Amino acid sequence: MRILFVGDIFARPGRTIVHERVPELIRDRKIDLAIANAENAAGGFGLTPQIAEELFELGFDALTTGNHVWDKRELIDYLNSADHNPNSLARKIVRPANYPAGTPGFGWYEGKTRGGREFSGVSFAVIDLQGRVFMANNDDPFRVADELLKKITAKVVIVDIHAEATSEKVALAWYLEGRVTAVLGTHTHVPTADERILPGGTAAQTDVGMSGPYSSVIGVQKDLIVQRFLSNMPSRFEPATDDVRLCGAIIDCDAETGRATSIERIMIRASD
Repeated sequence: MRILFVGDIFARPGRTIVHERVPELIRDRKIDLAIANAENAAGGFGLTPQIAEELFELGFDALTTGNHVWDKRELIDYLNSADHNPNSLARKIVRPANYPAGTPGFGWYEGKTRGGREFSGVSFAVIDLQGRVFMANNDDPFRVADELLKKITAKVVIVDIHAEATSEKVALAWYLEGRVTAVLGTHTHVPTADERILPGGTAAQTDVGMSGPYSSVIGVQKDLIVQRFLSNMPSRFEPATDDVRLCGAIIDCDAETGRATSIERIMIRASD
């Protein structure tokens, strides 16, 4: 079984390359399960219901988020709608599971792969967690993962750890080794070259990178960020537009056991 995970989709440039490349990537690489982090898809900050539904139409089976999940007010109402309709597309958008109790939406999703793919009807689960080092002090993502894994019946389990610290992401991967299919880092927008299969059959990569403009400072126009560092004055951040790339990872796993057998780091330029 083959899984595609696309790193943080950033603003219109990220959405454009995803629209242009993901359908053919799903087809040509025979992807059975497609997931993306979409917390920056709307103008670089947040996600709207319309953009989410457009991404689902492209072939994504679930969307993860992170600390920018509440940046677009309309998404809050959209996630709340999933409380009354478990079959709604909103249920396939997951916010960090270690947010306080009562927060809108859900921190995990369990479903089945789409028909028409080689491994159709396979149960899978997606867990979204947010780190605590250099970030808001939410619940412990390690112990929250433990509790969620008691509820999840699927063998194929993908974890998005949305965090700043490399150490926290790597530590979580080792902590969940052998219990989940993959632990993939997001948030820093910089792809790391440490993809590997841990001995227990868990694929891991500290950060899968950003799908967006790389002639930038993590997606934002570089001159604005440089000036911010020079002056320490607030300024409006605008998405950059040049050197657009799609980044992520492709994981192969055993559909019956959930054990990963390979992980491939991908980076596709708009000009490729």
